[in-house]
Amino acid sequence: MLPFTPLQYKPTPRFSHLTSHPYSHPIPSTRRHHHFSVTTPPPYQPRRLAIKAIDAAQPYDYESLVSNQYAQSGRLKIAIVGFGNFGQFLAKAFVRQGHIVFAHSRTDYSNIANSLGVSFFQDPHDLCEQHPDVILLCTSIISTEPVLKSLPIQRLKRNTLFVDVLSVKEFPKNIFLQVLPTHFDILCTHPMFGPESGKDSWKDLAFVFDKVRIGEGKSRTARVDKFLDIFEKEGCRMVQMTCAEHDRYAAGSQFITHTMGRVLEKLDLETTPINTKGYETLLNLVENTASDSFDLYYGLFMYNKNAMEELERLDLAFEALKKELFGHLHEVLRRQLFGKAEEAGQRRILTKLPKNGYALPAPTLDAIKSQNNN
Repeated sequence: MLPFTPLQYKPTPRFSHLTSHPYSHPIPSTRRHHHFSVTTPPPYQPRRLAIKAIDAAQPYDYESLVSNQYAQSGRLKIAIVGFGNFGQFLAKAFVRQGHIVFAHSRTDYSNIANSLGVSFFQDPHDLCEQHPDVILLCTSIISTEPVLKSLPIQRLKRNTLFVDVLSVKEFPKNIFLQVLPTHFDILCTHPMFGPESGKDSWKDLAFVFDKVRIGEGKSRTARVDKFLDIFEKEGCRMVQMTCAEHDRYAAGSQFITHTMGRVLEKLDLETTPINTKGYETLLNLVENTASDSFDLYYGLFMYNKNAMEELERLDLAFEALKKELFGHLHEVLRRQLFGKAEEAGQRRILTKLPKNGYALPAPTLDAIKSQNNN
């Protein structure tokens, strides 16, 4: 019998069918052998893929995701209610700093809003359903209460921040506290400038604010800080004071300024070839005050309890100035008529009025007699 030698089987290497030669495939044997040895190939080790370009534009790049989250963390969704001249003025700064701005107004300002990068909503329900972080009231003073009551606040987030920019502060503070539920935050502010005075820059212009009611929690306090940071980045001089303090100071500054500007407007002042610096200042005052609506001026008078007293003081000062002027003229005429035969009485000197909030002094007996003789 012939000796039998078992066939040594050589396994085909894996992926050998990927070669380009058409006859490189092994031909399987049809004979069966009961005794053969098989050499086990090493286990397949797949190659791991790695992204070499870290800054490549990948749709799910972690670095890009973190960057976007960081950028959005400083953004606020601000809804401006009352998109008139002043609301548009503020919206430009908000958009410039990267915040998301919505707007709502009775007048259709959609074209202006689109040009500024602002989303305009004619229906307040659609506005509130955007769930803004801040509701900013830029309405006139006299329309603040009806506008606030018309908003569907039930569609807002329960901790939404309400802010006003009115020229009086006690009035909107009281309206906010009466109308808004306690879970809403309240910040009363007053930019002491407008589209005319702040058209070039807000640097060193005063921005007054009062944190009337801010809920507990880092997110709510951080939101207030982010909103105030908008004006601080623009260079404003940040002044924190109570609403009562603001109204007391504003009556002696803003209301008097607007009153004098409107009085000068009635005079129809015109520029001349020989304008002095002081006259130029008066013309600028008329321009800055007359450009505002009369509703604003009326609101300064109607909704600031200190305004009436300032108006009375202004009237008294004007009357005292006229008496001093006419009294001086009367003395000159008497000297011309009578010479030294009759010594003129002592000329009345204009005295300063007491500060706002202090009672006027009672007239003396000599002053009453002198007035009756004249």
